Amino acid sequence: MRIRDDRAHDEPEINLVPLIDVILVLIIFFVITTTFDARSTLQLQLPSASQQQTGTPPKALSVLINAEGRYFVGDSEVLHTDVDALKRALVQAAGKDRGQSVLLRADGRTPHQAVVTALDALAQLNFKRVSIATAPEPAK
Repeated sequence: MRIRDDRAHDEPEINLVPLIDVILVLIIFFVITTTFDARSTLQLQLPSASQQQTGTPPKALSVLINAEGRYFVGDSEVLHTDVDALKRALVQAAGKDRGQSVLLRADGRTPHQAVVTALDALAQLNFKRVSIATAPEPAK
């Protein structure tokens, strides 16, 4: 009597379900840990000032100027660096509310003309409450 061995005919199989589960968990982990804040991508070195802090209202319009003199109003970049383009971006972001406060954040290496242009555009649009962000002086 011949006994047949079925083990020789078993084909090995790679189960992909656990691999797919691990990959999905990694994708979810990376999506959750990624920040989508546009301001975190801009590396600004704010000019220093005394440590006197003033509270900024939560509804402040943010105007950022990077070291190359490029403007960012709210979460969008202004494509041109002239006063008219900056005014259009400010009107689009603020609407008709000229009473809201504006937080001007300029890199310490920004050309002075870029800051003056931003202040000029804000003045032409009758924004009265403009604050300039600074970093505290390093402790000695």
